[in-house]
Amino acid sequence: MKLYEEYLLPHVINLACGSKPILRQRNKIVPFAEGRVLEVGFGSGLNLPFYNPENVEFIWGLEPSSGMRKKAAKNLEKSAIDIKWLDLPGEEIPLDNHSVDTILLTYTLCTIPDWEAALNQMKRVLKPGGKLLFCEHGEAPDESIKRWQQRINPYWKQVSGGCNLNRPIPQCLEQAGFTIMNMETRYLPSTPKIAGFNYWGYAQYT
Repeated sequence: MKLYEEYLLPHVINLACGSKPILRQRNKIVPFAEGRVLEVGFGSGLNLPFYNPENVEFIWGLEPSSGMRKKAAKNLEKSAIDIKWLDLPGEEIPLDNHSVDTILLTYTLCTIPDWEAALNQMKRVLKPGGKLLFCEHGEAPDESIKRWQQRINPYWKQVSGGCNLNRPIPQCLEQAGFTIMNMETRYLPSTPKIAGFNYWGYAQYT
């Protein structure tokens, strides 16, 4: 299993999360990042082309997978933005209180085992008035799709690095104490509906 997680899974995730519909979604949210940015679930650096270097001081890239960090090397070489690696899981963020201007979550919250602990850590490090930008897939609004998500989710998690098809993203953010300031939703084209319902926008905690 470790061989799969460290070598094969990063390629699978990179391919799935780098599809054209998902890249278009990333472009809707990443350019709004500014200042000192914490990207939770940095992965292979698929968001790097969408940052505005003029607005970003540097990025803390939180990525616990050594396989994904290796996969990111080529994208880091092309980026004009300084990246500072954090290799602990999302539930543990080794940064000072109120030290982050922007937190970026793209296709990450679905995977973090203890999402509530992770969001509490994000609240701790985010400056008052700072933004949590999110672009995530999760629980669908249609009951028939939702039922399929519930049926398939236990098996999906086993082969997709712990990804949950049916995590209710807005409820997670609000339960953790964030206020959603703006959010849009849709099913992504050319994507199976059980994995293709997207939420994107930003939230704040003051």
